[in-house]
Amino acid sequence: MPKKPYKPVFIFLDTDKHASPFDILTTIDVLPEAEILKYESVTVEDAEKLVYDAMFPRGPEGAKHTKIFINGHDFELANAILEKIRKCMFPPFELSILIDPRGAYTTASAAVAKTLELSMRKGFGTLENKTVAILAGTGPVGQTAAMLYASEEAKVVVSSRDLKRSALVAEKINAELKTEKVRGVEAKTLEEVGAAIKEAEIILSAGAAGVQLLPLNVLKEYGKKCRIVADINAIPPFGVESLDASADGKEIAPKIFGVGALAIGTFKNFIEAELIKRVAEASKGVFDYRTAYQIAKEAVSKKLEGEKGKTESWKNWLP
Repeated sequence: MPKKPYKPVFIFLDTDKHASPFDILTTIDVLPEAEILKYESVTVEDAEKLVYDAMFPRGPEGAKHTKIFINGHDFELANAILEKIRKCMFPPFELSILIDPRGAYTTASAAVAKTLELSMRKGFGTLENKTVAILAGTGPVGQTAAMLYASEEAKVVVSSRDLKRSALVAEKINAELKTEKVRGVEAKTLEEVGAAIKEAEIILSAGAAGVQLLPLNVLKEYGKKCRIVADINAIPPFGVESLDASADGKEIAPKIFGVGALAIGTFKNFIEAELIKRVAEASKGVFDYRTAYQIAKEAVSKKLEGEKGKTESWKNWLP
């Protein structure tokens, strides 16, 4: 009698009190056949016990169809859980793992790729050697975006109301990438925000929902070199004044083009769906911000090729 195929199972390990319906619903829509299990307020110790119990009951073949989705607002805890899970696994009991702490990895990937797309579309070139300012850059999205921009050889300014926090983020990224391209600055006042963006060609507002970080007059006064500004905040007031959430390349000030939160969010949703598909197809491996950004760049590449055809200047960044 032929063996019944294993049903895909996604086990959500969430650091928060309540698991995110967003990611569970996205997974169900992408894989209607998948079973969903969720565990909340998960600690590192909880994760170890849960993963051991997930590795063995279906045998080596069943393990290939058992997936872990790590989530939650606690960025550091989510990554600590990932490291613990990695240490628990061994051949042939290795599960595929997706980590996207409250959408930070997919959102950052979408934001960075959208600014790259717009830069290429407007003839400003790649991100290499561009100066990028990330406002409120010490949160999960800001940190991830800073890592991605720095990996593209951009010079990155990370701002925060707390200089110590921004300096620690910069130090961490510089150490991981073996670079000195990231620096932290304090931006409590509008004058300090202006100083943070003064040399920037690209600005990303990565602040909390409903908080304006960059008034238009500050952008016009200090952002003389700015060509692209993006915002992840979809709840009014937006992070950048006069940057509509649906903007996707619209000129919001003379020679400054904007990407709004809904344009970024729509792309983020696509990236997450593709990420879930890849995790479902893989028998093992970790799928994090690197995979998310690879998906984003592949999509941008196809879009630009469809618009203009591949040119010499794109060859350095196309995946």
